[in-house]
Amino acid sequence: MIVILASHADASRPLREQLLEWPPREKLAKEHEANLNLKIPHKHQDGPDRVVQDSFFQRLVNTPGVPGPILTWDGIPFPGVTCNCAPPDTNGQVGKTQYVQTVNEGIQVWDKITGVSIFGPVAIRSLWGGFGGVCETAGSGHPVVNYDRLADRWVVSQSAIPIGASVPMDECIAVSQTGDATGAYYRYQFHLTNDYLDYPKIGVWPDGYYMAANIFDTVHTAFLGPQAFVFDRMKMLVGDPSATGQILGITGGPTEATFLPSDLDSSRPPPISDPNHFVAWPQGDPLVYKVWAFHADFINPANTTFTLEAALSASAFTVLCPTTRNCVPQLDSATNLDAVADRLMFRNAYRMFPPASANRCSTTTLSVPTPWPGFDGSKCTARLGETGLFPRKPPISPIPPGGGWAASRRITWGIRYLVSALPAARLVRNCAMRDVW
Repeated sequence: MIVILASHADASRPLREQLLEWPPREKLAKEHEANLNLKIPHKHQDGPDRVVQDSFFQRLVNTPGVPGPILTWDGIPFPGVTCNCAPPDTNGQVGKTQYVQTVNEGIQVWDKITGVSIFGPVAIRSLWGGFGGVCETAGSGHPVVNYDRLADRWVVSQSAIPIGASVPMDECIAVSQTGDATGAYYRYQFHLTNDYLDYPKIGVWPDGYYMAANIFDTVHTAFLGPQAFVFDRMKMLVGDPSATGQILGITGGPTEATFLPSDLDSSRPPPISDPNHFVAWPQGDPLVYKVWAFHADFINPANTTFTLEAALSASAFTVLCPTTRNCVPQLDSATNLDAVADRLMFRNAYRMFPPASANRCSTTTLSVPTPWPGFDGSKCTARLGETGLFPRKPPISPIPPGGGWAASRRITWGIRYLVSALPAARLVRNCAMRDVW
């Protein structure tokens, strides 16, 4: 484990007062995934899904079962971002009064009650105006927005390319000073690796901002393995420039399944001293979800630990599009969607349920090799895996790592028409759901 200081840190002016830019201008290097022809060499073993390949699914597939949304609005438009990135890394978070979305390479803020845009879209680099260095001049996409519910703060991050390098190796993290995403931020830059930093995803936890990334070589041809990181949340919340990060070595190597950190999904915190739980892509034969416990100690870093705490049974499924990514057809469009089905999708959400159980949920895409009435081309569903920590006694604190883990349920969603990436988004229709135990 290596302890690092921020390469640079400061406090910004309010974002709404920064020099704003839209659309983003060209940067030093074109944004892209590690290599669209290179899949992560995971150990997943394909198998038939018991939901989508039985009569239950066929009975429900033509029966609309999703209630209409209360409110909808268009997100950040495409085209309109000059990198025209594939995939666009779209994600968003809901706060007390605002909804924030990021894509490669834009950010926008809405009033969550009215759906009215109150800021943007602007280039994410606008957030780094006046900061200096590569966070301002060489941002490389992979944006993520988190909402820190315990502190009512926003955390916006993206990777950057160091001077003299050709691939992203640094992480730029901005923590809002209030619950207003258009206000001022504490900004940090961390140099994390000398290899390709791909798919960086942050999870909020009481003692730190935890992060996972997939590491490739610098020529984008070889996957080196997953890697875990953590940053000192308490210092970053107050803008302390001495905030540190801790870097673990690559876990397992190129045959290890990638993982995501837990991201606290409510104002109810986990038990005292509970580590952050990294959940890995289902792997092996039989399939299992590996769960890793990451405990960070910023006072005595020698006490930081990262250990395997559970390996939970996973229901069978078949990976979608094993040789390509943009294989999922859209209704009334010649442009296919990216599946990116070789890893867990952001987020690995964590929520406490009384009396003391904690569930973590991860999503991924699956293939459906069965006929699907009224739909030509590839078919897909989404798997929602739920893993939990269930004490057999009344609540105790802290919960000992590795005690009481179980896979509570795995849910398969059948989606007939997928959401389009175009401004006039298609509706998700005919959704069937069933638990797989």
